[in-house]
Amino acid sequence: MDAQGRGRADDVDPADQWVLNPRTGEYELRLPPSAPQSSAPQSPVPGPRRGAPGSPGAPGSPGAPGDTGHQDGPGTARRRTDAPGREVPPQRRRRTAPEEPVPGRRGRRPEKKRSKGKKVLLWTGGTMAFVVLAAGAGGYLYLKHLEGNVSTTDVGTAGSSSFKKDEAFNILIIGTDKRTGEGNEGYGDKGSAGHADTNILLHVAKDRSNATALSIPRDMIVDIPDCETTQEDGSTEIIPGTSGVRFNQSLGDLGRDAGCAMRTVTETTGIKPDHFMMADFNAVKTLTTAVGGVDVCVEHAVDDPKSHLTLPAGESTVKGEQALAFVRTRHAFGNEGDLDRIKVQQQFLGSLMRKMSSGDTLTSPTKLVKLAEAATEALTVDKAIGNVGTLKDVALELKKVPPKNITFTTVPVLDNPAEKVKATVIPNEAKAPQVFDMIKNDISFTEVEQKEKKEKAAVAARLKGEKSEPGEVRVRVMNGGAPAGSAQQELSYLQTDAGVTKSENAGNAPAEVDRTTLEYDTGQADQARALAEILGLSGAAMQPGDSVTNSQGLPTMTLTLGKDFRGAGVKIGASSVKKPELDSASTADQKLCAS
Repeated sequence: MDAQGRGRADDVDPADQWVLNPRTGEYELRLPPSAPQSSAPQSPVPGPRRGAPGSPGAPGSPGAPGDTGHQDGPGTARRRTDAPGREVPPQRRRRTAPEEPVPGRRGRRPEKKRSKGKKVLLWTGGTMAFVVLAAGAGGYLYLKHLEGNVSTTDVGTAGSSSFKKDEAFNILIIGTDKRTGEGNEGYGDKGSAGHADTNILLHVAKDRSNATALSIPRDMIVDIPDCETTQEDGSTEIIPGTSGVRFNQSLGDLGRDAGCAMRTVTETTGIKPDHFMMADFNAVKTLTTAVGGVDVCVEHAVDDPKSHLTLPAGESTVKGEQALAFVRTRHAFGNEGDLDRIKVQQQFLGSLMRKMSSGDTLTSPTKLVKLAEAATEALTVDKAIGNVGTLKDVALELKKVPPKNITFTTVPVLDNPAEKVKATVIPNEAKAPQVFDMIKNDISFTEVEQKEKKEKAAVAARLKGEKSEPGEVRVRVMNGGAPAGSAQQELSYLQTDAGVTKSENAGNAPAEVDRTTLEYDTGQADQARALAEILGLSGAAMQPGDSVTNSQGLPTMTLTLGKDFRGAGVKIGASSVKKPELDSASTADQKLCAS
């Protein structure tokens, strides 16, 4: 509701004071010029300090004594005097009564700018609201207010001591089964200490081009290591580890905190979480309500008495209790197991991300304020990111990732062979290690497909054409990161087994390289194609460049063995990275129906 329709300054909705400035494309906090400055109750949303640039009555602001109307700083609107004796109001100034336009002139429309906020990517609920609300005047004070909503946990050495904007980072996102908030008493074990019920390891690439959201099943059997926890009085306590238990016991049991869950992730996957963000059941209800509901889709009508979820076939919008029922139900989809519920939760998160980055949310100050309040009140994070500046930095880095390059997948698992009645799972040792390695090495699951296509194009372009006979190929071999002695071993293979007799050992390369390369000039293309066929080099490994001379003074190619070298005579491979076989995968931009 518009504050002008209330008639009282103390009835102003805080969200109505956040205005999109068309000049900057940012939200700004503007108090009505007529609002009392001392006696009126303060708005719940902190505004700019009296006298600060952009505040009513401040020097250089509209309405200030001596104002010439030519200041263009943030939070001000430039005033024009286009017609003699008549002043045109600022473009975004609220009017208390309609004013007629200047005779003979049409009013200028504000310049349309695409809000920078429309690029924002939300992951954990509050990050997007932090970015948008922090952009305007008074944003810092409001972020300090939001910071007061966030709970923090000292996880010690389980995570990183600080957030680094120029590095890849991992955040363990935990949804607990703790029943806080009104109306949540009836969900399962109402006395739960808060176990790790939903777990997603979010890896954000160093170049911010992609991210991977790896779900960790709560019923996956793991070894929980010893865990140092910080008590309320500041003392520390070592909670003994245990073997062969469900992952969800890494939080809550015996007083284990989020740091214990982080250590368990490291123990299980080899991937160390840098930070964590945790929320309980109530967060789903408050966040979905704050954005006006989340769109979901089901292939068949659902009527689950256990979760109280009732939905017609097709698309629906859920929020509050219904949204919580949607992410909790196990009996409505698939084989009624936790793995199928994980898929539904991933689809839900993708839809929530799309809703939060939509124009309806980003252009609504009311929704943004409600979203920020709901998210921060629901969040618990580690101390390293629990301050206002770092939370904003995390949000700004997350928003750089395109939704189409965010992959949702799950740790590959198998039914626990030790159980007759299948209730738990174990990591699939044939698939899981490759998934973990890709994340550790900062390799995108979505980008791999694109790289493979580029590889194929490069192979087609560089390997197509005539090939020299092996005896005509001149090449020198250098070690650029392979084990010691590899250059001589490969040389022996080339000369003895492959017939490349015009080859020689050139020692160590100037620098180590990850991938084996073959450098040649255009006149040696037929020799390069022949050698690539012998070694199994891809087109991407073939690098046209300048030739060098060998010990006889003849032009020769240079083969540099990289860290991918696996032994003399072993094919190096046509593709540097192959996409692993995943049990399930989707991306954040996909609209999917649960089945």
